[in-house]
Amino acid sequence: MTSHRHAAPGEHEHEFEPTPGLPEPLPPGERILWQGRPEWRRVAVRAFHARKLAIYFGVILALRGANVLADGSGIVAALVAMAWLLPLVVFALGTVLTLAWLTGRTTVYTITSKRVVMRIGIVLTLTFNLPLKRIASAGLRIEGDSLGDIPLTLAEGSQIAWLHLWPHCRPWNMRRPEPMLSSLQNVEQVAAILAKAWSQATGVELPSSNAVAEPSREQQPVAAH
Repeated sequence: MTSHRHAAPGEHEHEFEPTPGLPEPLPPGERILWQGRPEWRRVAVRAFHARKLAIYFGVILALRGANVLADGSGIVAALVAMAWLLPLVVFALGTVLTLAWLTGRTTVYTITSKRVVMRIGIVLTLTFNLPLKRIASAGLRIEGDSLGDIPLTLAEGSQIAWLHLWPHCRPWNMRRPEPMLSSLQNVEQVAAILAKAWSQATGVELPSSNAVAEPSREQQPVAAH
């Protein structure tokens, strides 16, 4: 279910892909239905917790300034004390945002008529081929502006290590990790494409309501045996 390859020195390993996001040409009869990437700003907030980190560092800076003022120093001394910490804060937040951008930049999700392909990894590229017939169910979580996630539950006997998937997996499901097409734009349309492909591949008819989740619900089923 997994495959990966290394690039030769001085070459980018994505150059080996016959089609972006796919490690090899599709076999006859299989076709690409959709391709996309995570929206990196949402990755920064959801997976790397950039907003929480910014709040945390803001509190640290405020406490630093308050402590200096409490010691009897003036506001200028407090600002100087806070300024000493700013480079570290900027470096930390900059690193997080860069990782989120690289995650979005290097990731390609593909839905074909036979499988879901996840090409992920910033330094070491991993490609996960998930046959539609080995996907037991899929969900849909929407968080406004048509952004959302599609977690995939694999059939019994199919499992991928959480560390190999992160951050492309459903949060906190470490015992049985669920691959996830995360931070997608127009996620309802992607869910409808996946539901139709899954139904055709498995021969299981789905109610029309399962093709697209209701925006008012945090999570809805897309496909399930």
